[in-house]
Amino acid sequence: MEDWLTAAPADSDRPGRHRGNPSRVPNLADGSGARPAASQGHDDARPLRRTRRKTRRKRTRRATAVIAASTAVMIALIIGLYVRSLEGGSPASRSYLGIYTADLPESYAGVSAFTAATGVRPGLVTYYSGWMERFKTGFAREAVKHGAVPLVQIEPTGVRLAAIASGRYDAYLRSYASAVKAFGSQVILSFGHEMNGSWYPWGYRHTSPAAFVAAWRHVVTVFRAVGARNVRWLWTVNVVRCRCHIDPPAAWWPGNSYVNWVGIDGYYYQPSWKFAALFGSTIKAVRALTLDPILISETAAPAADQPAKIADLFAGIRAYGLLGFVWFDHNKGQEWSMSSPQAFAAFRRGAEHYRPPRREVISRS
Repeated sequence: MEDWLTAAPADSDRPGRHRGNPSRVPNLADGSGARPAASQGHDDARPLRRTRRKTRRKRTRRATAVIAASTAVMIALIIGLYVRSLEGGSPASRSYLGIYTADLPESYAGVSAFTAATGVRPGLVTYYSGWMERFKTGFAREAVKHGAVPLVQIEPTGVRLAAIASGRYDAYLRSYASAVKAFGSQVILSFGHEMNGSWYPWGYRHTSPAAFVAAWRHVVTVFRAVGARNVRWLWTVNVVRCRCHIDPPAAWWPGNSYVNWVGIDGYYYQPSWKFAALFGSTIKAVRALTLDPILISETAAPAADQPAKIADLFAGIRAYGLLGFVWFDHNKGQEWSMSSPQAFAAFRRGAEHYRPPRREVISRS
């Protein structure tokens, strides 16, 4: 680009120099070609003004292009968030409070007892399903009858992920998908949860991220081929608080087209931990991968800390704009179950700011 401060006019435009047709050379002898001084000064300024106008036009075009590109990105982002809110649930209007109790899925008594103690009816009810186990249609119907959505954590125990990805278990997957499709109402499915941790055979240090991703994508593909469109796929990672036995989640990400929601599991092991310290860095890592809605899919606090941690949990969910959380109401290694009136009251107060999710219309096409 020429700089209008240094650009030189062409020879044909320089005063006193003329190229081309000799008839255009001024007749200085008779004075007919002499220019008035004012006219000569005006002509001298023309190249400079033309260069300035060109520079301004270029700058205007560039600024317009930048503004248009920025506007397009913003519109795409807004549309994407709106579509995701219709598909996955907008935190502002659809929040999920969930529960897992030790007797699920065989009995709903633990959930009913929790509801009676807190005055809150859970909108999600979780159970864990071993590999080759069938979909618990009876439990799912019971959950729906109580206004909840079933969340199933499918655990690929005793099986190689490469075998799943190769299609060796497709008959089982098709049978499971057909049962979910026949059930009809919404089901949230997760496969191989906490794969970025080192404590499960399908996870970090036991299998490769590539093998996990291939298995995840194959499972989703089989369900879609069967037509189980009432499934929300929940990709569940563990919080990343150290690099000793937990891997950052990025390598395990199957891709946006294979995931609807993201789940994050994390527990208040230390009394000093707050929501941001426990979940914040993992939420940031997830947001670098996707804008999918995030659910705290497994959490709890020791009995002594529960009133304060429950309040902190609700505040954190609101502050980060998440879908909600699932309370792990089972004493496994620690006293995670809610038992004190203070804990029940804290849960009840937090739930007052939430609305249950609206029933979704599931496409069966």
